[in-house]
Amino acid sequence: MQEIRFIPCKAFKEKPADETKLGFGKKFTDYRFVMDYYDGAWQDARIEPNEPFQLDAATSVLHYGQAIFEGLKCYRREDGGLQIFRAKDNFARMNRSADRLAIPLFDEELALKGLIELLKIEKDWVPHAEGTSLYIRPTIISMDPFLGVSAGKYYKFYIILSPSGAYYASGLAPVGIYVEDKYVRAVRGGLGFAKTAANYAASIKAGEIAKKRGYAQVLWLDGVEQKYVEEVGSMNMFFIIDGVIVTPALNGSILAGITRDSILKLAADMGYKVEERRLSIDEVFEAARNGKLDEAFGSGTAAVVSPVNELCREDEVVRIGDGNIGPITQKLYDTLTGIQFGKGEDKFGWVTRI
Repeated sequence: MQEIRFIPCKAFKEKPADETKLGFGKKFTDYRFVMDYYDGAWQDARIEPNEPFQLDAATSVLHYGQAIFEGLKCYRREDGGLQIFRAKDNFARMNRSADRLAIPLFDEELALKGLIELLKIEKDWVPHAEGTSLYIRPTIISMDPFLGVSAGKYYKFYIILSPSGAYYASGLAPVGIYVEDKYVRAVRGGLGFAKTAANYAASIKAGEIAKKRGYAQVLWLDGVEQKYVEEVGSMNMFFIIDGVIVTPALNGSILAGITRDSILKLAADMGYKVEERRLSIDEVFEAARNGKLDEAFGSGTAAVVSPVNELCREDEVVRIGDGNIGPITQKLYDTLTGIQFGKGEDKFGWVTRI
């Protein structure tokens, strides 16, 4: 395995003074982990000052979108120690995304080693306030200064860190979701299962429409029939229908969320009935009309769990529960965050202590 070079900073940033006002993804730490791909191999692994990159105007990522990324967090325990959650799974998924975009695969063990060394250096940036964490963003971009649609010869892998509070300003307060029935995000055989920049670019237009209508997120339907539920914006989606936890089955156009997988395992361990299956939007609305849609929530690294209390489809609006976070959603959130922050038992071996 490569040795990791260290390049010291000449000047340091001011750390946030008020951890209750961190927001999400707004401030970044002093250092980043970087390695470059050239001459057919990933090389020059290093921790360096987190300063702006210089890119040629023809850099291929700017024109053809060969970019992938991941998202995970570092948590501060009550004893002051640090830990990360399912980082190996994030790097494994990143390599699956890389393969889909013809990006060279990287050494997952080296990436994890680089992340851990980076976190040790930046340990003082991990916030202490309740519910806060250090967000971790591994990224790969193509770097060829060439206007041509082809796999590149040069790539940059980097990890940046950002002290963060809640993803939504409302925290765990339930949000409303708008069902998108005009635009589509992904189709089977496309990029939907990969965590790529293009997937998120495809979602922005519908997201703006939802915001104008007063909704926090977009519920995407399948790209062929626009009939079956897929994802919610940057999250996977769960519905509790007549006591059963239901989530759309992975079909090649849905991201295999690590938080999604964690919730499925936790729910089954708690004794809940769980179903991964094809789920039509008609079934969801019918369950809501009949009073059988008990709870709904999205799941993802940034928000962890985001409860939903309202769905809007065309001109029909259905309410979910009593408008507050449901008991099963709350229990899953408490259990998962308990593991992440070191307060609960880690039955599945998901945590790596730094």
